[in-house]
Amino acid sequence: MRVSQILIGAGLCTGLLAWDSAALAQQQPAQRPRSDPGQVDARAGGSRFGDALPGLNAAQMADFAQGKAEFLNVEDVEGGLGPIFNNSSCVSCHGIPAVGGSSTTLVTRFGLRVGNAYDPLVELGGSLLQDFAIDPAAQERVPAGANVIARRQSTPLFGLGLIEAIPDAAIIAAARRPKPFGIRGRAAEISDIATGQMRIGRLGWKAQLATLLDFAGDAYLNEMGVTSRLFPHENAPNGSAALLAQFDSVADPEDVVDPATGKGDIDLAGDYMRLLAPPPRDPQSPSARSGEFVFEQVGCAACHTPVYQTGPSAIAALDRKPVALYSDLLLHDMGALGDGIAQGAAGPREMKTAPLWGARVSAPYLHDGRAGTVDQAIRAHDGEAAQVRDRYRQLTPTAQRQLLEFVDTL
Repeated sequence: MRVSQILIGAGLCTGLLAWDSAALAQQQPAQRPRSDPGQVDARAGGSRFGDALPGLNAAQMADFAQGKAEFLNVEDVEGGLGPIFNNSSCVSCHGIPAVGGSSTTLVTRFGLRVGNAYDPLVELGGSLLQDFAIDPAAQERVPAGANVIARRQSTPLFGLGLIEAIPDAAIIAAARRPKPFGIRGRAAEISDIATGQMRIGRLGWKAQLATLLDFAGDAYLNEMGVTSRLFPHENAPNGSAALLAQFDSVADPEDVVDPATGKGDIDLAGDYMRLLAPPPRDPQSPSARSGEFVFEQVGCAACHTPVYQTGPSAIAALDRKPVALYSDLLLHDMGALGDGIAQGAAGPREMKTAPLWGARVSAPYLHDGRAGTVDQAIRAHDGEAAQVRDRYRQLTPTAQRQLLEFVDTL
């Protein structure tokens, strides 16, 4: 019998996991108990961070509660955790200021840049580094040949169902509209993993995913090492098939569809995110109302588009609703603020406009958390945003303060 200590991200928990190494050669079905909503606090109304959307019916509220229970569930080796992973539950990286939020945990991406070409070093386990392993022998390291290393923080999930429900055509139209101050922006055309259809990405730092089912499946595989019908192949530690064979004892896919419900755990997590309300707004002071005008005049709204609208939906709470996300969901060349990683349709210098709703509780800011304040985040903008950044710098201290007060109400 061999025992290894597993460290779970940001010191959230530690555990001792034991297994018989001789049994690793024979993969067993995942032992994945179904999530029980039990005493899960599932409230509708959207008046608090972490509430369900207002207007859900009883069945939808039950889906929200079931999905939240799965979101809180802690994975283990018998259920498919690992052999390499970044954390053991969804909430570990999405819990501030409430379940479904963000965290200060950073993950690492790496690659190789040669001239204008980018290689994610997939054969060496790239581009995402998994920080933890079920055995020290499987622990990943950034390959010596990587010359691009980037850090990313988790994004908040509030209101993602509304963002998912924005029609592709609306995002394409936003890309085609003329923009001031040297701003361009383009829609991210990607393949929907579940259907194989071409879609417009809107989720993730690089708009690399279009639907919450894809988003959940990607996170289960890459952050927790749990395979599913969408992502049936396990990540090999630094690309080593031998290490994968040695330490992957659970048959793939590890998350299987429950015949009684027609859903797997990735579907439950997708339901939860889809029905999660957007961040509640704070009331505006007179100074913040003035800041909204400054925000528009200086050019921030050219990328941080105040409102989209959802299309028709069978879920009434998502049907033709305003989405005050303060993002155009487009990819922009951010110059020195790009993370150097090509992903999905996005190039190394491109990032999706981050939504500003909930900004008052999501510090630190920018993809790598380098900015402790919104002011610092604005001053770090570059590339297409350089002119707007410079216009902000030229504002009077009073106007800057008003703009920041406005953002703090979102």
